[in-house]
Amino acid sequence: MTVICEAGDVAIVPFPFTDMAVAKPRPALALSSQKANGESGNTIFAMITTAAKSHWPTDVPLSDAADAGLTAASLVRLKLFTLDNRLVARKIGALSPRDRKTVREVLKGVVGV
Repeated sequence: MTVICEAGDVAIVPFPFTDMAVAKPRPALALSSQKANGESGNTIFAMITTAAKSHWPTDVPLSDAADAGLTAASLVRLKLFTLDNRLVARKIGALSPRDRKTVREVLKGVVGV
């Protein structure tokens, strides 16, 4: 079954690591709209991590991790990737309105288009 996410959904996906030839199931944030995702067959995602060992200047700590279906304190990292919808394992939650607003503000500051 193909999972079509809406922007703001948190899903389990095979996250592609740039320094390894493997992918591991990890939570990720859908950034593209459900309409675009359905029409293209792909979704744009951002990484979600606990970031225990690193920090990026654009990291967005999630204040409502439980709403997103996460069991640990996490953040959205703007490490973006496009994934075929057939590879999305399942949705586990969605960002709270407060966290969506914060992510949107950071994205606006990063994306220059």
